[in-house]
Amino acid sequence: MTTAALEAIKNSAIERIDAIYIGNVCAEILHHQVQLGALASENLGLTGIPSIRIEAADASGAAALREAYLAISSGMIRTALVIGVEKLSDGLPEEIVSITSMFDKYEYTGYQGFTQASLAALLYRHYMERYEVSQENIAQFPVIMHENASTAPHAQYQFKISVESVLNSPVVSEPLRRLECTAIADGAAAIVLCGEDALEGNRDEAIEVASVSMSTDFVSPFDREDPLKLSAVSIAFNDSLTRAKIDRREVDIIELHDSYSILAPLILESTGYSQEGRAGIDAKNGKYSLSGELPINTFGGLKARGHPFGATGVYQVAELYLQLVGQAGKNQVDNAKIGVALSLGGLAATAVSTVMRAR
Repeated sequence: MTTAALEAIKNSAIERIDAIYIGNVCAEILHHQVQLGALASENLGLTGIPSIRIEAADASGAAALREAYLAISSGMIRTALVIGVEKLSDGLPEEIVSITSMFDKYEYTGYQGFTQASLAALLYRHYMERYEVSQENIAQFPVIMHENASTAPHAQYQFKISVESVLNSPVVSEPLRRLECTAIADGAAAIVLCGEDALEGNRDEAIEVASVSMSTDFVSPFDREDPLKLSAVSIAFNDSLTRAKIDRREVDIIELHDSYSILAPLILESTGYSQEGRAGIDAKNGKYSLSGELPINTFGGLKARGHPFGATGVYQVAELYLQLVGQAGKNQVDNAKIGVALSLGGLAATAVSTVMRAR
């Protein structure tokens, strides 16, 4: 956490930080540690300023960014350090599964033995049956993620996979396969956010956060009117584009939440980039590849770059930054000017949409 934060401050050349916002999920459960805000400010030599931890399941990092964005927009502060951090490897796999069960209504689904994977598998089966879609179409998405991660220096899994390897990997919860799920990950990401008046001599490498919108839905997808329509995603995404005065056709890149493969097509269909039941076919035809019409998860996304819960939303924004300033290396998207990060808490109970624009 400290290393990522110091690098962000150094690269920004901003001399003063007015507040710190931290996205994290598991600190008190896995590490018996609260007070991450004060801990971070102490380790960074920034005691005396406000510093707070934000929690919204695995949308925590994006929620922390939104709070920083709102504070700067209100005029209360001029600069903010946003950090996302998680260290999941200290927990046994059973502990991590238990924690992710808390992303749903634990007193109901947790006690019944449902996991996030089993609920995602139910969405998966429902999707295939309603739209008469084969599993091969949905398996296209982890293939894209690993393709992109294979050239991403910070990715957890820097290797390619095939549709066949996805479909032949062990079952986690029928029909969901191992290579369609994220794995335990550690990580931290940090960005410096500032108002226009605090940019000083740093304008050349500054990227505009044009808007950040957040929405919520019923916590359990099967309490919603239609579990295959991610209403929170639609609301947050459309609101963020409206506030940024951007048309969806102007978006060059999307970093989306794919903790399970089925979430990628559901997000792309809920945002209107694919017709219902067609996202997998679009993916197979190259629409969402790094050189396609709308590249997604350009460094591998949650599946292959990694999913350290509280850090993921900040990773997505940091990766968009690299794209928009032309520093994405072998993963660079040509002429990228506008990007959107779509971060989810649980199975889209919380959605945060961040629109970024090259200046």
